Amino acid sequence: MAMMMILPSCHCMSNETKFPNEQGYVSSCEQSIASYLTKQNRPYSAIDIYNNLHKAFGKTLVVKSLECLASSGKIRSKSYGKQTVFVADQAQFPEVDEDELKCMESKITDLSSKIQSTNEQCRSMESQLRGLNSALTTEQAKERLAEATQECESVGCRLNNIKSNNNSVAPEERMEDCKIHKQKIMENRAKYVKEWRKRKRLGNDILNAILEGYPKSKKELFEDIGIETDEDYNVKPPDI
Repeated sequence: MAMMMILPSCHCMSNETKFPNEQGYVSSCEQSIASYLTKQNRPYSAIDIYNNLHKAFGKTLVVKSLECLASSGKIRSKSYGKQTVFVADQAQFPEVDEDELKCMESKITDLSSKIQSTNEQCRSMESQLRGLNSALTTEQAKERLAEATQECESVGCRLNNIKSNNNSVAPEERMEDCKIHKQKIMENRAKYVKEWRKRKRLGNDILNAILEGYPKSKKELFEDIGIETDEDYNVKPPDI
């Protein structure tokens, strides 16, 4: 029949154990935690330590080892509500000179400035790299140049053919033709506007003569004979 083995919570809670292998496992956990807190020298919660040790030890064992180390004075603990944090005993560290602290802060500032400058250079180089990647390769540029050269030659041939054609019209002559054509259009416009006004006047004279003996109104006359006026469409003869 198999027997269930129970691990001791920590070695400081019992000087004797029937399971030396388990006792070594507990000691290893405590040593790892104490070494980690001393090296980092900053506060951590139990779950942080459990995760930062890459879950090499069980969560329950980590919690009990922390409590054991704190009770023995090897580390310090402080509770904030329901949260408890653990930190290395500061008495084991030598006192730091104020001048040394200022020197370290100055170095940190210089290094931070260098990091920022390096990051800016990296971003600039990345931007240049993206531009180069999107640019044409040498072979592609040669192909584009050949296509453009061929197109220029084709256009040049067409231009030479036009220039050599005796029937082609010079730009000066073309401008003169445009002026003549425009003048003719304006003359025709004036002619048609005058005709429009003349016919409108004649039509109104005829309708007014009919209205003299018509028993209905002018509007009813227009409806009876189906006449549509400029006013119905909001138009009028333009100025000449």
